[in-house]
Amino acid sequence: MKIQPRHIGFVCRGESRDISVLKALIECIREREGGEGFEVVLDPDSAYKLGMQIQGQRISDMDVDLLVCVGGDGTILRTLHYLKRPTPVLGVNTGTIGFLARVQPENAVSTLRNLILEGFNVEMRQRLSIRVMDEEMPYAMNEAVVITSKPGKMLHFVIFVDGEELERLRADGVVFSTPTGSTAYAMSAGGPIVDPRVNATIIVPIAPFKLTARPTIVDIESEISLELLGTKDAELVIDGQFYRKMEKEEKISITKGEHALFVEIPDRYFSRLLNKLRSGEDEEI
Repeated sequence: MKIQPRHIGFVCRGESRDISVLKALIECIREREGGEGFEVVLDPDSAYKLGMQIQGQRISDMDVDLLVCVGGDGTILRTLHYLKRPTPVLGVNTGTIGFLARVQPENAVSTLRNLILEGFNVEMRQRLSIRVMDEEMPYAMNEAVVITSKPGKMLHFVIFVDGEELERLRADGVVFSTPTGSTAYAMSAGGPIVDPRVNATIIVPIAPFKLTARPTIVDIESEISLELLGTKDAELVIDGQFYRKMEKEEKISITKGEHALFVEIPDRYFSRLLNKLRSGEDEEI
């Protein structure tokens, strides 16, 4: 069943180009029958920079049918960390590459207009639930990384899958990735590209000091755990947005998390992926 959005939220990275795109999107809504029947909500920073008479609202308080993120993938990842309700997200890519931000700025207004007129379907993407001992961390949309705090110093750790030891090794760290995040840090660390429709978690050691250490793909329903051995300083990094220092012998548990919701944009996934990866070869990320 398609969703007909009437309550629309906006989050914007805040650079001049982003604000210009944001203004055009809001004007598109206001042109639709004079804006009657629609509610527009902005995060406080965007409301201030836009200068319109629209009340700012924290992302965690937003209760909308559609949330439009204007920026890059980092803007979407930050937004997902703050969202408290299952909300379909549409990304407008004013960043560099944009795997999650699927709509280009020149198509943003026409895309939003079509979504308002015709409604949209929702695409669900897997996320990972992360716990450190008894402490809940934000969901991971792309990946959770355990990495050494001191370059040149390796970590010593053991990984379990459903209670069975998978690997015991020394390495710079390890990436636990969703299929969506398989084209991010995990790929750079030598992991496989995985179709986002696959229900899996990808485990990729970072610079392991062991010839037999290889990336591993396990069922998303598995419980993965990591225990630090030794005394080296380590950090947990989630989606490049959230950081937590890891203490000696702390244990991390990784399980299937709540899905993230995205507006379904039909396309040819692998053709788009190839184009993105080729364009990234010559750009600064």
